[in-house]
Amino acid sequence: MAWVILLLAAACEVVWAIALKKSDGFTHLGYGVTAVVFMIISLSLLGVAMKSLPAGTAYAVWTGLGAFGAALLGMMVLGEDRGLGRVVSLALVLAGVVGLKYFTPEVPAGETAARQHKP
Repeated sequence: MAWVILLLAAACEVVWAIALKKSDGFTHLGYGVTAVVFMIISLSLLGVAMKSLPAGTAYAVWTGLGAFGAALLGMMVLGEDRGLGRVVSLALVLAGVVGLKYFTPEVPAGETAARQHKP
């Protein structure tokens, strides 16, 4: 469940990043408010996910997927550069996120990630 929450947090990060861009320096109130609301939601969901996932993994996945999604939408919706170098770099970010998911051990139910690693 923590991974699902983390994916939702990353999706919210994508929303706020695009809304922040569209707010044009907070000169468009609706986009600015949307950005702030989704920032709060995203950070809150990240905090919940971190109860069960290692902090480094959760943060890296959150920022990685957020960056990947924002860059992808930027290319698709905002007309940003789609050069080969950018696409390859985004693929590497996604590969890193998948690797973190694959190599992060599951935390037993009822046990937090912090307690799992204490002697």
